[in-house]
Amino acid sequence: MQFPPFGQPPFPLVLPGRSVIQMPVSKLFRLGVLGSGQGSNFVAIAEGIASGQVPAEVALVLSDVEASGILAQARSRGLPASYLPPGKFRTKLDEEAEKSLVAQLQAAQVDLVVLAGFMRVLKNDFLRAFEGRIVNIHPSLLPCFPGLQAWKQALDYGVKVTGCTVHFVDAGIDSGAIIGQQTVPVLDHDTPETLHQRIHAAEHELYPRCVAALARGDIAIHGRRVVWRPAV
Repeated sequence: MQFPPFGQPPFPLVLPGRSVIQMPVSKLFRLGVLGSGQGSNFVAIAEGIASGQVPAEVALVLSDVEASGILAQARSRGLPASYLPPGKFRTKLDEEAEKSLVAQLQAAQVDLVVLAGFMRVLKNDFLRAFEGRIVNIHPSLLPCFPGLQAWKQALDYGVKVTGCTVHFVDAGIDSGAIIGQQTVPVLDHDTPETLHQRIHAAEHELYPRCVAALARGDIAIHGRRVVWRPAV
């Protein structure tokens, strides 16, 4: 893969056999953010945008929890934010909710879907609609400790170093190509709560940095390898 001149849109995210994200030079990179909880990673990205470190704008924030903190945080910043009724299932969106999710993100013309603590499984129709354009952050150094309570998995296993991972989302469980990682030491006196807290702090540094790199066009993919330019 050859890169275009440094910093020039469209951003060169090319997944073999998948979609290519292309942006006109005049268009600001647009984020659609999905979350279910307090939204601390969303806040970190929003603050990065406000400071000029993340060259993007939040086009839409959606949550499956009506009283979620992420919706309150978005509204306090004057950003478009809506509750998405999830339907009858506990761990996934029902068919109508998923169609509504896709329609709202497409209407908002988002370039990247950012999962920030979204606690619903996203199915194939959604993944196809935004193929190669969905990112997530996971509280471990993938591929180690995928799934729930990754910080507790790491502590119970006895590793000396864990961390967090920003990755593209595919149909597997935390199995998409890795964009960036940040390490966190596991201390002898750690509890699941103290380790989780330090991983959260690392997430708030890593996620805005990775989103900014995607927005600037500093990332391309070779197979499963995500290549940054310049190297970090």
